[in-house]
Amino acid sequence: MGAILHREGLTRPRPKRRRTPASTQPFAQSTGSNKTWCVDFKGHFRTQDGTKCYPLTIMDAFSRKLLRCRALRDPDGKNAKKVFQSAFSEFGLPAAIRSDNGPPFASVAPGGLTELSVWWLCLRIRHERIAPGKPQQNGRHERRHRTLKEETALPPAATFRAQQDAFDRFLEGYNRERPHEALGGRTPDELYKPSNRRLPIRIEPFEYPPDCEVRKVWCDGSAPLARRKVKVGQALAGQNVAFRWVCDQKWRCATVL
Repeated sequence: MGAILHREGLTRPRPKRRRTPASTQPFAQSTGSNKTWCVDFKGHFRTQDGTKCYPLTIMDAFSRKLLRCRALRDPDGKNAKKVFQSAFSEFGLPAAIRSDNGPPFASVAPGGLTELSVWWLCLRIRHERIAPGKPQQNGRHERRHRTLKEETALPPAATFRAQQDAFDRFLEGYNRERPHEALGGRTPDELYKPSNRRLPIRIEPFEYPPDCEVRKVWCDGSAPLARRKVKVGQALAGQNVAFRWVCDQKWRCATVL
């Protein structure tokens, strides 16, 4: 049937969908606290007064400690950054953060970067993105969300504030009172240790190899290079990027940050 419709000119080509670039780097092994933090938004829902709630959760992969469970009214990068700033101030910095490919963690821009993930890179935190359609690569975090829903949102709380109170009680009990078989019967708080890497007051700029041309990205996401504007992505606005001349007589973005 499809072939007949196509032959008669009754079909229209579907535009290609832009997808987040694949993250090919290997995932870090969770051999200790703060080697990897897992982050995700649990599916949104409405509290009983009709307010939309987007729960953002952050977990240490090694100890299973739930570092944050914050109800947000809008799942954008600005609100998510505030939650991470709070977590970094309390627990220090992880070596890597693992997320899916959705906003505000990733985008279809060059390198899959967003303003949030660029900030992580500036803090020297590696961003790991699971493969599209592979939630099992962040499986322990996905399982946590099912438990969170069962114990805090069935049914939802009466108000947005009451829902956050329910999340706070869940976080406290999960970390301090609930032993985990995977942890040898210990609780996350018994196993977790804060990071030695503290959130810096001032972020030190990156140093690039001497054979690179370093340019600051303008607010429109482009950088001046060889008398023209090169588009590198608006997520990098205000940041320095490096370009290197390669043998095929083209400039390539040699280093991002």
